[in-house]
Amino acid sequence: MTRVLVLNSGSSSLRYRLFDGTDVLSKGLIQRIGEPGGDAADHAAALRRLMDELDLSGLAAIGHRVVHGGDRFTASTVVDDEVLSTIEELIPLAPLHNPAALTGLRVARDLLPDVPQVAVFDTAFHSTIPPEGALWAIDRKVAEKWGLRRYGFHGTSHAYVSRETARVLGRPVAETNVITLHLGNGASATAVRAGRSVATSMGMTPLPGLVMGTRSGDIDPSLIFHLHRVGGLPVDEIEELLTRRSGLLGLAGDNDLRSVQERYEAGDPDATLAFDVYCRRIREYTGSYLAVLGRVDAITFTGGVGENSRQVRANTLAGLEPLGIAVDPERNERNATVISPDGSPITVCVVPTEEELEIASEARKAIGSEG
Repeated sequence: MTRVLVLNSGSSSLRYRLFDGTDVLSKGLIQRIGEPGGDAADHAAALRRLMDELDLSGLAAIGHRVVHGGDRFTASTVVDDEVLSTIEELIPLAPLHNPAALTGLRVARDLLPDVPQVAVFDTAFHSTIPPEGALWAIDRKVAEKWGLRRYGFHGTSHAYVSRETARVLGRPVAETNVITLHLGNGASATAVRAGRSVATSMGMTPLPGLVMGTRSGDIDPSLIFHLHRVGGLPVDEIEELLTRRSGLLGLAGDNDLRSVQERYEAGDPDATLAFDVYCRRIREYTGSYLAVLGRVDAITFTGGVGENSRQVRANTLAGLEPLGIAVDPERNERNATVISPDGSPITVCVVPTEEELEIASEARKAIGSEG
């Protein structure tokens, strides 16, 4: 089996896994990069330390998570100078994430020049969304000039989980329609028809869609104009408000769903409102994707919240029994893989995501090795 190192660079963190096939040989997380008292001074130092500590003999490739590929990358790509330049050009679409990924790519190329580097894009899985689902009703010339369209994110997770759901159902991927709900501090929903994304809740950036830890999700765009013109807030402050001071944090003063849920269960009114808004938004997207797909075989929860919060799963799907969607309380309580009753028209699943494993698989495909 071919060894693949997977690097998942966040704005201030670096998660890594070393795979031999599907076996994890080593894994870890370097945190608070560039912060006082953090694990490393910068991403370059973190990567150099990592390369020194790991046994990278027999390494076939390094797979790098790159958040935004724009409309330039629709599949995982072996990295060369031209690819690096293009990813750099896309920084305005992902200013917090693409620079960290670029650092990882450049340092890894310098340290291991003979090992193929593969960029695996969060947006690639959603490149199959048809134009009527990817474009907004704005001036097309303006949209094309500035790259204004729905790109979507969490693609590696939605791809992996949709295939695993087909396996749970015992059906070929090509014959399975799934709604995948990736719920964590960041959250998104995707409609997957026969293994291909046809709709997703995030847009040009990860801001719209579901309610998240600190991100607002969907809002009326005029809210921005109102805050700027009437409230006098500068654009940078509005962006800060919507991306870092909204979502659960804005509604309940806490961005951790676990804490919000504890307060909800204790009857706290702010937490109750936040929890209800959070679950209703997921239900709204689930209902809209039922309409988009026409026939749905499964609804699958994944991510830290989706895999662990029984209450979110129950509340999100409550009242949808007339649509063939139900949650069995006992199965939900024990986090079973299938939490719907036997014979339900639509199966409800809980499938842990394996984004790093998906990145490793994509890296092998890109270099022409399936081992």
